[in-house]
Amino acid sequence: MSRDLEIGEIPTAAAGPVPEHVAIIMDGNGRWAEARGQARHSGHKAGVGSVRSTIEECIRHGVKVLTLFAFSSENWRRPRAEVNLLMDLFLTALQREVKRMQTNDIQLRVIGDVSAFPDKLQRRIDEAERATRANSRLILQVAANYGGRWDIVEAARRLARAVAHGELDADAIDDRAFARATTLGDLPDPDLFIRTGGDLRISNFLLWHCAYTELYFTPVLWPDFDADEFRKAIADFASRQRRFGQTSAQVKVAD
Repeated sequence: MSRDLEIGEIPTAAAGPVPEHVAIIMDGNGRWAEARGQARHSGHKAGVGSVRSTIEECIRHGVKVLTLFAFSSENWRRPRAEVNLLMDLFLTALQREVKRMQTNDIQLRVIGDVSAFPDKLQRRIDEAERATRANSRLILQVAANYGGRWDIVEAARRLARAVAHGELDADAIDDRAFARATTLGDLPDPDLFIRTGGDLRISNFLLWHCAYTELYFTPVLWPDFDADEFRKAIADFASRQRRFGQTSAQVKVAD
């Protein structure tokens, strides 16, 4: 996002489908820093470069939605100094990147319980979202103080309130109605889920939405996750057959 992008200057990674929505757990910042004898927060700063690279690759490949897991509801358990540095980094990044988002037609959304953040950060989030609301080239969602279980509980509460107020019949609640009540209610579920850093779990991220998402795990630490690594993930996705409960034969007939 450091310049205006020239779509097509890099070809897509492989012939085949490109995910409409990519979700990423950006893991390994702290380990990357520790391996270099640096403080953990230097890894988080280095990871900003991978965020920019990934956004650029999403635009070049035609990805429409990118959701990044920046800060989970469980991350509050980390050392206070690290949490404070993460808050400062988030605030600084918002201040720097909004103009670039405008230039590149990127819409920012922050999903999660932002009410727990400092007032200054909450105001900056609101300003950035309002400033980029009309942009449509890429929807960039940053999950901050987010948890998949929290998202499901909040959706249930919204539906329960609607029923209590006579706005919704309980019998009308199905999976589509429930999905609309979640934080991703107006967006497609992720097609591709990427986790860097080597761990093989989804860590309470988009639990409702990843029922049929293709999972891709890589040992590469987030600050080292560059354009080539992103293209590997896209190529791997393109090689898979998505059946959604059908047989391979049924999918081939449909194609």
